[in-house]
Amino acid sequence: MIRNIRSWRVAAAAVAAGLTLAACGSTADESDNESDSASGDSGSAACDVSLAFFGPQTGPAAGLGQPIIQGAQLAIDQHNAEAECEVGYEQFDSQGSPDQAPALATEAAGNEAIIGIVGPAFSGEGAAAGPIFAEAGLPTVTPSGTNPTLSEEGWDTFHRALGNDATQGPAAAKYIQDTVGAQSVFVIDDASEYGAGLATIVKDELGDTVVGEDTIQVGDTDFSATVTAVTSSKADAVFFGGYYAEAALIVAQLRDSGFEGDFVVADGVKDPAYVDGAKEAAEGTIITCPCIPAEDPAVSEFASAYEEEFGEAPGTYAAEAYDSANIFLDGIAEGIDNREDMLTFINEYDQEGITKQLTFDETGEPSDVAVYAYKVEGGEIVSDQEIE
Repeated sequence: MIRNIRSWRVAAAAVAAGLTLAACGSTADESDNESDSASGDSGSAACDVSLAFFGPQTGPAAGLGQPIIQGAQLAIDQHNAEAECEVGYEQFDSQGSPDQAPALATEAAGNEAIIGIVGPAFSGEGAAAGPIFAEAGLPTVTPSGTNPTLSEEGWDTFHRALGNDATQGPAAAKYIQDTVGAQSVFVIDDASEYGAGLATIVKDELGDTVVGEDTIQVGDTDFSATVTAVTSSKADAVFFGGYYAEAALIVAQLRDSGFEGDFVVADGVKDPAYVDGAKEAAEGTIITCPCIPAEDPAVSEFASAYEEEFGEAPGTYAAEAYDSANIFLDGIAEGIDNREDMLTFINEYDQEGITKQLTFDETGEPSDVAVYAYKVEGGEIVSDQEIE
């Protein structure tokens, strides 16, 4: 079985050996079950606790939320299959909207059974919900929110299980310059916390290579003015910071205008819905992402288990969500049943996940990060290379 919960395997073995555990959250023999968990508790897993997903289940970016939901679900299901007490799983559908996030965050924070959040999935909603989670002492681990400023707000509850855009942005710029070989680049962003932030980093890294820039709005469908600006600039490549719904329309309209340059995007576009929306115009698109390829040997067992449970290959950030959920589940397996002890546990966490070594600095950033390039080839998003 995939590495998920070391501690509950020990508990399960103890039960199989005939050791009687008095009750959920109690210990069989403290001398035999001494734990090094941050909470200082030992013995069997905590009961009556839940984890929660916070992100889009519906709405224009729901395709990016589903793999995260299912990645965390797989970790919880594996835990519950052998755990003494099952962990609940709540889901808060923000639709990826910063406007909806505060009310949902308040609802999640008010549920004392929830001792960990997998998410928020997007940077904008993360910025809106972060202060509420921090006030409630509710630990979060985002498997996908990449705006660097999220770790600069002083929220001790914030943790990120992937590289941020201060890593992805320079990697994208390096790929554009060194691999694509672009001499002139037009930069577009969607004005979102994520898209604008990432586009600014890429633009700064590219320097004089940038020959034009434009901002569109999420939900727009007519990008004729932007297309005209791109073609007039004579750029040989376009970088777009934003999500797949707008990216599909932009690239289709660019190709219809005769633009033949490279179209480069980032993780917010890495979803099959982009290819479905743009159709043949998506061919050749370059996508960067601080997310491990599903075919990487490190995640092969996870990928097989995911496909068996959900009938499809894991999508973007499914593996990172699996790792994020397992951080919380490791703490629960150690007997942690409250937010305060869970936060201490995560802050001191240092274990090997399936995507990377999982440990956080004082701001909640991971110590181990990588950025990968993907391409659309033959109507599929395929792995290209790790960007060194």
